[in-house]
Amino acid sequence: MRATRVWRRLLGVEQTVIEAVELEGNGAEEEVLVARVRPTRSRQRRCSRCGRRCRGYDGGDGRRCWRTLEVGTVKAFLEADAPRVACPEHGVVVAAVPWARPGARCTSGLEDTCAWLAAYAAGSVVAELLRVTWRTVNGIVTRVVAELAGRADRLDGLRGAEEGELVKLSV
Repeated sequence: MRATRVWRRLLGVEQTVIEAVELEGNGAEEEVLVARVRPTRSRQRRCSRCGRRCRGYDGGDGRRCWRTLEVGTVKAFLEADAPRVACPEHGVVVAAVPWARPGARCTSGLEDTCAWLAAYAAGSVVAELLRVTWRTVNGIVTRVVAELAGRADRLDGLRGAEEGELVKLSV
């Protein structure tokens, strides 16, 4: 098995090219794993709102980091360029990346894990376990719930009353 395939599995990324992986930090501070990545060619230059392929606008604000699930006991980050694209529908936006939701500073894998844990444990416990702040937990849960609410039709399966039948509403 190739090393890049192993790193892709460990970091939980799809449709991503891993350019380099390094352990950074000195003896005084905690070491962290930094993977320098980029989207595959088919996932580049896409609007982060609608996913449509768009023309490039500019290089954005340079490189960005996304926190991902830990590798063992070591904090891990993905680092990549964050160019902007010009979407005909949404205007100039940061290009989509396959490992994170729009506006997120964490990967989808970390956010999904955090949201699942938050459904079963207190936010402070989740924050301690994932080594993030409780405000980060709150933001993640809000973002994940908003995404999932957009996928589901909450009225699916609801049946109307038969003709002439009274409907009781409880308040």
